[in-house]
Amino acid sequence: MRPDIPADHIAEAERLLRTAERYPEDNQQLLLQAAAHLELADERERATTIYDRLLAAGPSNPHLIKALQAANLWEYGHEAEARALIDGIRAAAPRDAAPWEIIAETLESHDELQAADDCFTEGAQLLIYPDEPISYAAHALLTGRHRVRRLAGTPHDEWDMVADTHHTGEIPLDELHDPKRVWSLGSDNPAELSAEIARLRAELGERRAALSRPFPVAVLHWPAEELSELVAAYPALIAEYPSHEAHLTRIEAALRELAASGTPNLGIVTGSVPSYEAFAASEKASPKSTTVLAEYATTLAARGKATPWPPERSADCWCGSGRTYKDCHGAAPSS
Repeated sequence: MRPDIPADHIAEAERLLRTAERYPEDNQQLLLQAAAHLELADERERATTIYDRLLAAGPSNPHLIKALQAANLWEYGHEAEARALIDGIRAAAPRDAAPWEIIAETLESHDELQAADDCFTEGAQLLIYPDEPISYAAHALLTGRHRVRRLAGTPHDEWDMVADTHHTGEIPLDELHDPKRVWSLGSDNPAELSAEIARLRAELGERRAALSRPFPVAVLHWPAEELSELVAAYPALIAEYPSHEAHLTRIEAALRELAASGTPNLGIVTGSVPSYEAFAASEKASPKSTTVLAEYATTLAARGKATPWPPERSADCWCGSGRTYKDCHGAAPSS
């Protein structure tokens, strides 16, 4: 059952904190969930302590945690500290959509519409490339940008048009983001109220669709040494992995095919033989099974182990070659 009162949220947070102690490899994901429940219970000082703990541990995604911390701090009176964190994130210019979306929505919730517009725009400029598909995360930035610009009465620009074009809901973004919707909620006209209920249902449906994808559609990647150990222990998997080079090529091809088919929120999870064998044992299944390989990839993604794909073009390639993505697997396929 989902928590629906503060006491339930606190109990769930305590459970997650205990679980984090037992499973240190999933510590960060579990602590972030615990902090979210504490915020919902209005235990914001405790949530701040968790965010501070995570930042002190040197996380792989400090900008995300700082963005969550800023949103939390502002809600219980620490506006100056929250603004300092937001300014620091903007100066760092992370190549990850989540921090940009969080700080922009934080500014929006406090009626800082121009600043929110600026944050959405800065994030989009870093994540969207000409003549390349717009990722699921980057599209969320464009949708948020469209919303705050509509609320501020800012005229549509080219990117607002892109947001409109990529919107797949039944009700157009201009209608969903219409500031006059707020007024209609106080109307005595049944037709206006019915129309607003329909819009709210459509918006809720889109939110639920987004929440149904809490982790990426992930492809399993084996580093060279791990793959050698895997096929040596389970020769039946040689047909699945004829060589490490073929394995890497297949990963990139599979992800590009999924992206071309419109599948959003793609990622890569990296396997290890001990972890895989432990997973197979827990499932009472044979490590030789390709079905178990797929289930292992899904489980790693659900535990927050996925790296979003595609990476920033100037970032290191996901394969670990040490080259940039654009010079490695991100290079255009030869014809």
